Amino acid sequence: MSVRERASSHERHVTAEEVWNMPEVPGMQLEINDGVLIQVPGASFGHHLVVMAILRLLDAFVLEHDLGYIMPDGFAYLLSREPDVLRIPDVSFMATERVPGDARLEGYWHGAPDLAIEVVSPGDDANELHDKVRQYLEAGARMVWVFWPKRSSVSVHTEAGLSRELIHDAILDGGDVLPGFSVLVAEIFAQRHAFEAAGARKDE
Repeated sequence: MSVRERASSHERHVTAEEVWNMPEVPGMQLEINDGVLIQVPGASFGHHLVVMAILRLLDAFVLEHDLGYIMPDGFAYLLSREPDVLRIPDVSFMATERVPGDARLEGYWHGAPDLAIEVVSPGDDANELHDKVRQYLEAGARMVWVFWPKRSSVSVHTEAGLSRELIHDAILDGGDVLPGFSVLVAEIFAQRHAFEAAGARKDE
């Protein structure tokens, strides 16, 4: 996600219901961290190249194996209450068995996805990112992936409290969350790197 603007910590806590009823602002998303409203501006072209690479790969795999649902950026999860925590991962996955037949089609999703994915932007705050990973896992996420475009790597965090970083020539796999899924880390960043290389050639 991109740079966030926080409301004053002295203001009263905001609830998910209040955010749901706020008018939409083009190019802006709203999250809540421990009751504090966070405005999330739109991300860059380079950011979305990475997000779309992840989305295409995961969506095709999940559909082929009928595993559940891949949700794009914009789908919000209400992770905890009083104070509320509302987060919007760049991509997320929910297994079929985690989605009840009477699931609501409107409103925020209550609980965490099985897999939450964040793509880091240059202006992201390290403490905010750490909070998000912790909040996803504490709310029941089985795995969190954090992609770092600047260094072409991904941090993998599991519900067991383990974390590891994979660089561009390593294999990222879905573990027990997406059994059978694997991809070379470099493949996720390939389109972004190709675009960067084309721009560099034009400047020569």
